[in-house]
Amino acid sequence: QVQVVESGGGLVQAGGSLRLSCAASGRFFSINAMGWYRQAPGKQRELVATITSGGRTNYADSVKDRFTISRDNAKNTVYLQMNSLKPEDTAVYYCNADVLGVKSGSVSMGHYWGQGTQVTVSS
Repeated sequence: QVQVVESGGGLVQAGGSLRLSCAASGRFFSINAMGWYRQAPGKQRELVATITSGGRTNYADSVKDRFTISRDNAKNTVYLQMNSLKPEDTAVYYCNADVLGVKSGSVSMGHYWGQGTQVTVSS
């Protein structure tokens, strides 16, 4: 059983900043990667940023130079610092954890999603 919980969303004006946090907990052996995705109304969920356990990062072109993903492996937590926010960044932001853990009594790779946190950017 793995739980993924996001926090830090809210309402900000364009040009403002937010910092999202995501913590994974439960029974697992290791986290290979964690990432942030977002979904706007009527749109498909899209990648925002990912980070591996070794610290390699990947960003969507739309957020490069504005967002920064980081992690604290000891705390099983990933962060997303969002600066220079734009109205088009408005979405529900979801955290995903790619873990090696126990599922249905066996060790396996699994992908676990948080419940999402709303980010709204006004003009």
